[in-house]
Amino acid sequence: MMSNQVESPMEVSNHTENELEKKPQKIYRCKKCRRMVATEDHLVPHEHGEGKKCFRWRKKAGDVSNEDEPPECLSIFVQPMKWMQAVEEGAVEEKLQCIGCNTRLGSFNWAGMQCNCGVWVNPAFRLHKSRIDECRF
Repeated sequence: MMSNQVESPMEVSNHTENELEKKPQKIYRCKKCRRMVATEDHLVPHEHGEGKKCFRWRKKAGDVSNEDEPPECLSIFVQPMKWMQAVEEGAVEEKLQCIGCNTRLGSFNWAGMQCNCGVWVNPAFRLHKSRIDECRF
């Protein structure tokens, strides 16, 4: 014998609260036109590198300073998305422009790029933090 159980309003509200907790807490928008370009779910995390030590071969020997703390990353790395027209067209490396206002937001390279913290990210779809706003909801 099966019982027909109806969820109480309290149980229904608990389901919706759980669903809200699963949604991303941050979204990233173009600073110029405010169009959403990524969410927290699209981020590709990476471990922080050793900063300038990773770039030593580019610097003059006397230009390298001792760093106590690793530098803050100036970019975020994301997964490829449909709004990235150059990716959709099959390019290997190109600039990433906002689909709303054509402002340059970053760049991508399937072979990878080095973050300013020194770590290589491969493949790399980089959005510059100076070109996007991080919004919480």
